[in-house]
Amino acid sequence: MFFSGIARASRVSVVLAALSLAAAGSVAAAPTSTKFEPSQTVQGTPLALNGAGTRYRAIFKVYDMALYTQGKVGTPEALLALPGPKRLNFVALRDVPGTDLGLAFIKGLAANSTPELTQKHTASSTRLIEIFSGRPKLATGDSFAMEYLPGKGTTFYIVGQPQGAPVGDAEFFGMVLKIWVGANPADFKLKDALLGL
Repeated sequence: MFFSGIARASRVSVVLAALSLAAAGSVAAAPTSTKFEPSQTVQGTPLALNGAGTRYRAIFKVYDMALYTQGKVGTPEALLALPGPKRLNFVALRDVPGTDLGLAFIKGLAANSTPELTQKHTASSTRLIEIFSGRPKLATGDSFAMEYLPGKGTTFYIVGQPQGAPVGDAEFFGMVLKIWVGANPADFKLKDALLGL
């Protein structure tokens, strides 16, 4: 009786261990094919990699993406409330027409913000479309980025080059972030990956 109790306890321990391993495996995000740096510096402020993931459209990989922040955050609310600079880095994993990318960003803005807020930031949103739609395409391996600096706004980069003066304010960049971490994100698995889940 004593030994059967020990055997039963051992089986339970094995099952619990297996379940915890399975749970851990289901939470872990698949690694990106892009090796993002563990930190970035934005105007003299060091930022750490909060999370990174891959944007899929159907079964196709579109781009790898990384989120850099001053402090680690695990929820959209914490991210949006976090002060200081923030940066989004992207690497195209396939050729993407610039117009498609620009329109996808605008669709994401509209899906995660109120019509009033979208209307309020029309000028900044229009600039976002112009920057990406002005290029025939982003080729596989091309990088682009969006960098927010308090008091200055959001600067868009393509292949490391700034695309004009900064636009918008903290509220606008919050709208940009919601494209990927809002209630209707571009990709739910990517949302979790960016938040380090």
